[in-house]
Amino acid sequence: MLVMDANDWTFKNKPYDLRQRLFNFACVITRLVQFLHTRGPVAIALSAQMLRSGTSAGANYEEADDGSSQKDVRAKRRIVLRELKETSFRLRVLRTTQILTPAHDAVIDECAELVKIVATLIRKSPSA
Repeated sequence: MLVMDANDWTFKNKPYDLRQRLFNFACVITRLVQFLHTRGPVAIALSAQMLRSGTSAGANYEEADDGSSQKDVRAKRRIVLRELKETSFRLRVLRTTQILTPAHDAVIDECAELVKIVATLIRKSPSA
């Protein structure tokens, strides 16, 4: 279970199960979007896009389990990777422009870790 203080953005006790970890990430992105709505019109505009991509990664990963073939599963995992990379890009923009603060670096780091994990899964999965 994900328990976070309102001002604590760190990830404690990261689950081994990637499905749960992506779910936790989606929950944190949802909280982050709520925070961004207090940071002005540019943050609000970027937050809508980040909410879509940040929560879509987990949803697409779960959908990959129902793939009709290994090729279908791999294609869905590639979508997960694209969504995570898009989220990572927006998080870095928001941090570089100081809309996000150093307290949010844990969210950026978690996204980068998830990108690496999913990329490795894709690379090591059978291509046929």
